[in-house]
Amino acid sequence: MRPIQMVDLKQQYEHIKPDVDAAIHSVLDSCAFINGKPVQDFAKHLSAYSGSKHIIPCANGTDALQIALMALGLQPGDEVITPSFTYIATTEVIALLQLKPVFVEVDTQTFCISPEAIEKAITPKTRAIVPVHLYGQSANMEAIMQIAEKHNLYVIEDNAQAIGCDYTFSNGVKKKTGTIGTIGCTSFFPSKNLGCYGDGGAIFTDDDRLSEQLKMIANHGQKIKYYHEVVGCNSRLDTLQAAILDIKLKKLDAYIAARQKAAAYYDKAFAGHPKITTPYIASYTNHVFHQYTLILNDVNRDGLSKYLAEHQVPSMIYYPVPAHRQKMFEAFGGGAYQLPQTDWLTERVISLPIHTELEENQLAFITQKVIAYINK
Repeated sequence: MRPIQMVDLKQQYEHIKPDVDAAIHSVLDSCAFINGKPVQDFAKHLSAYSGSKHIIPCANGTDALQIALMALGLQPGDEVITPSFTYIATTEVIALLQLKPVFVEVDTQTFCISPEAIEKAITPKTRAIVPVHLYGQSANMEAIMQIAEKHNLYVIEDNAQAIGCDYTFSNGVKKKTGTIGTIGCTSFFPSKNLGCYGDGGAIFTDDDRLSEQLKMIANHGQKIKYYHEVVGCNSRLDTLQAAILDIKLKKLDAYIAARQKAAAYYDKAFAGHPKITTPYIASYTNHVFHQYTLILNDVNRDGLSKYLAEHQVPSMIYYPVPAHRQKMFEAFGGGAYQLPQTDWLTERVISLPIHTELEENQLAFITQKVIAYINK
């Protein structure tokens, strides 16, 4: 049996090595390392795949979120509703721009932001909502968009973990996550379902005016070189990464299917175990399994993690400290929040290896070790 990895990028690369190597050499031969043709090609192909009218490639997912918020003209002190149970980048950029993050609960089944919690948190200062499609399935976007329309709020989707996920509206219409809100943001960090070999990100919108604003902000606030209309930043996807992503985009649906197959194996192996809750999939979404995350019931999580490590099985806890309990948010009243569902989850979740190259013997070994520890 091959060594088990949380994400086996080496094996994935081996399967696409000829195409990737050829694409890299093509960029090297062209020497167009910044804004080369592969960047435009990838943006066009991602637009076609996602159904988003405009794709603005950028340097990473955190930049994507920051640029999105900058483009909306929010003012210092404006409130942005966001889950606390998420990677810190989601909330960090809100504070960075002197906006106020307002932390709300997630649904304990889906791990995604609760529409009911959003509604309760709205004040006259609320300007935007940032739902996170956590672990690979969609937040309840129909309900969120109805709230946003009712209160005239922007919606910025954090789609870093769910690219390729489908959301189905009550009328049967399907849309890709990241294309439903005002703006969508994603990351191409190497471990993502669509990952490059460095840093990368992208911004999605159907709004022509916003698209121009986003492009301008990502390019030092300029439309014409040396003529800077607004304060911007320098955030671009380099040509090498775009060339790699363009190859992997063609395989994204197959990558998702491989993750779903591995998740189905886990589900079957753990089915009915009283101390294990497997990932719940809401009726309005599929699941692309960026992470396969269990909720443990009456199990020593640290003990399980240590036991798995002793048997060369990696595991991860995403995320052990929610945003509202991070020191960086003390000035925003973080310690005053009462989010019992979020706290409950952070004490019980654990993620198992999930990627495109998992083999059945590896899955069998992982599940046997998990069950062996829990049944001790």
